[in-house]
Amino acid sequence: MFASAATAGAANRKELKENLESHVAVHGFIRNYFAFDTRESVAGTGDLFYWVPKDENIVDDVDFNAQPQFRFLALTSRLWVDVNGYQIENTKIGARVEADFYAGLTGVTGTAQFRLRQAYVTLGWEQENANETLKIGQAWHPMAADMPDVFSLNTGAPFGPFSRTPVAQLDANFGSNFGLTAAAIWQQQYPSTGPDGSSANYIKYSCVPEMYLGLNVTVGPFLARAGVDVLSIKPRNKGVNAELKSVKVKDRITTVSPFIYAQVKTKIGKVPFTAKAKTIVAQDGSHLSLNGGYGVSSISTDGSYGYTPTRNSSTWVSLAFGSKFQGVLFGGYVKNFGTKDELMSIDGLYFSKNSFKNMNQMWRVTPTFMYNLGKFTLGLEYEITSIQYGKWDENFKHGLATKDLHWVTNNRLQAMVKFTF
Repeated sequence: MFASAATAGAANRKELKENLESHVAVHGFIRNYFAFDTRESVAGTGDLFYWVPKDENIVDDVDFNAQPQFRFLALTSRLWVDVNGYQIENTKIGARVEADFYAGLTGVTGTAQFRLRQAYVTLGWEQENANETLKIGQAWHPMAADMPDVFSLNTGAPFGPFSRTPVAQLDANFGSNFGLTAAAIWQQQYPSTGPDGSSANYIKYSCVPEMYLGLNVTVGPFLARAGVDVLSIKPRNKGVNAELKSVKVKDRITTVSPFIYAQVKTKIGKVPFTAKAKTIVAQDGSHLSLNGGYGVSSISTDGSYGYTPTRNSSTWVSLAFGSKFQGVLFGGYVKNFGTKDELMSIDGLYFSKNSFKNMNQMWRVTPTFMYNLGKFTLGLEYEITSIQYGKWDENFKHGLATKDLHWVTNNRLQAMVKFTF
């Protein structure tokens, strides 16, 4: 009897092990960055996630922001678990949990702690000429999912959207060429800006999810996406009316941001070649890590504010050659067009935390070289980012700096050592 029980227990353990091995896969990578900058800049994740160089800070003809810096860190090392192969009748079920060690830093110091990046469940259905996938959880924003081939942690931001966010996303493919994506999106790590700084309270009190609708087209090696993002938030709940009494207010701003993405993967002779490009015209855009925001354009007698968003054009292009020896060339351009309507005051302009509201335009060029030896990668990257700052013309009420324009440039040299498992 004991022998039979032991045999049955061993069989159950073997079956459980085989079941886990067939459905659950653990992956990850160890990644070290080494980065040198020529000036003070806005950067996060231990200064590895680069945004923009800071404006001049000149005292007695000395620019105190022209300060070189260096660091190397492994805190962007990552682990993730993929679950697949489960099926209930005609519904396929999968999931992913992904984390890295970014949390716990204060400025550029601290002990890196495990933090959640992605955690979602997928439900899939296949039919004869169509299939649908429903993704629910925290994942990449549908406008940020397609990225350039640079190895920099910023993946081209703020020249393109960057956000992981709670989402309920439906992808429906009709045949092999056409698909639709619809998503209801919330805010968490990458929230909108406003009177209280960056906060998810603005969408919480709005009670309306951010909405996305997009069209996807695939023809041979060519992929194109076009979509539009609509966000409606409440920057304030409390205000003061014409009688100077505290009242609940009806503040709300709704923004619309369209984008286009195109990609082609092919070979030039025997060398793999990938070309990618993305452009977005964003109203506000702070929740997408873009350079933008909104400001107060009017005040009603009941104490409610009217708002006007900034208009920002952000574009990047990425060209990648090779596989074992891989070269990448990235170029990006951002143009701030100011607010849609006139502002009551420049002090009432709320701008994204990764930039400055006196920016006019900026560009970046990034040549990258990577050596891929199986799961081991060495990379070297030069990133030059130049931003044009200025001052506001008192007669120009649209929140765009147009006086005393000047360029400030940072040069970043970055190396990477990465092992994937």
